[in-house]
Amino acid sequence: MSEAVPRPTLEEVAARAGVSRATASRVVNGGDGVRAPLVDRVRRAVEELGYVPNRAARSLVTRRHDAIAVVVAEPESRIFADPFFALQLRGISKELTAHDNQLVLLLTEGRDDHARVGRYLAGGHVDGALVFSLHLDDPLPALIRGAKVPAVFGGRPGWGDGERGTEPTVYVDSDNRGGAREAVRHLLALGRTRVAHITGAPDQTSAVDRLDGYRDVLPDADPALVAPGDFTPAGGERAMRELLARRPDLDAVFAANDLTAVGALRVLRERGVRVPEEIAVIGFDDMLPIAEQTDPPLTTVRQDIEGMGRLMARRLLERLRGDPGAELPTGVILPTTLVPRASA
Repeated sequence: MSEAVPRPTLEEVAARAGVSRATASRVVNGGDGVRAPLVDRVRRAVEELGYVPNRAARSLVTRRHDAIAVVVAEPESRIFADPFFALQLRGISKELTAHDNQLVLLLTEGRDDHARVGRYLAGGHVDGALVFSLHLDDPLPALIRGAKVPAVFGGRPGWGDGERGTEPTVYVDSDNRGGAREAVRHLLALGRTRVAHITGAPDQTSAVDRLDGYRDVLPDADPALVAPGDFTPAGGERAMRELLARRPDLDAVFAANDLTAVGALRVLRERGVRVPEEIAVIGFDDMLPIAEQTDPPLTTVRQDIEGMGRLMARRLLERLRGDPGAELPTGVILPTTLVPRASA
């Protein structure tokens, strides 16, 4: 058996570049104060030798781990069944990879997992946390604050800063309320007069905002035209059956997300209801290929899910670097756009 070839050391890099070990260390660890010609020599030596920095040793010097926790407050079965999470994680991963940071995925199945996540974050394994899909009574924000880990949240928080701490909450979200208003106005412009809404999970601010947008346009809508959903196809099916039983005369449905709309369309197809001739349907998210492969293709409200993930990661990295103005504004709301297709 051949002997393992020893890994190049920082001392060898310094010798090859003709600089001190301290200078080589500053260049490798991204420090300042090294003249450009020396930086070039060290980087060339790193490439020639195939030197790979020891992250554990580097973290002792820089107090940085170059690792970011991504905490998703949903069970594993939901995360891998809903393309929304894949898109957001892809955006986060792209941004972290571009800045040579590792993504550490933490999932929460139940309350015991919240405590585990809190212990992991408090253990100093990561530099910060990206958290999304929070529920209103979720203990994660308090655990993250207790761990003293910088964090950026995906989605408008459902608490006031005075309730959860003195520091403002940094978050990135889409214009859920405005997008819902645009969807309902589109249905009214088509001549629909009995517009129903299938909500999302009531303990998530995105669902609350979309319901509020519906009510902004239809403040006097019959309460029987609103049915509870949970952002899943099964929830959309249940709600659609409930709506048809209560208001068989409805002529349009605004669903809280595309998966909910998929469930609603399935029920309408089973009942022989023509879409959009008899009932028009609009979703929210514009997750491809879902929206294009429904029958008929789904009119929906587009939000930049991947872009939201990238912006979350970018804002956190700016905070960690101490970039000027990284804390302002604390909340960023990305615009949404209606995408008309055949369902409405």
